[in-house]
Amino acid sequence: MYFEKHIFICTNERHPESTKKSCGKAGIDVRSAFVQAIAKRGLKHKIRSNKSGCVDTCNFGVSVVIYPDGIWYKGVTLEDVDEIVSTSIVGNRVVKRLQLTGEEFIERK
Repeated sequence: MYFEKHIFICTNERHPESTKKSCGKAGIDVRSAFVQAIAKRGLKHKIRSNKSGCVDTCNFGVSVVIYPDGIWYKGVTLEDVDEIVSTSIVGNRVVKRLQLTGEEFIERK
């Protein structure tokens, strides 16, 4: 395997008149913060931060999915990025306050 982990950040941008939310610009900013945090820790050859299309959870805010761990985060902000990298990428644990639960995923609208 070339990368140990992939971080997918939703950057989907919906039409302004859409009734659904989108991660859009905020997702792009969060992705940039992940790229910087990964580089700062010397992990850019082990961890890949990717822009993603819609992962169908935009109503919760910026969505981040980490594989192969299968961790789904909701409402991620720039202030959360360092904690996610330290906890989930380096420490292999979950930031519980940001975790999208299975029930939330099933009930999303």
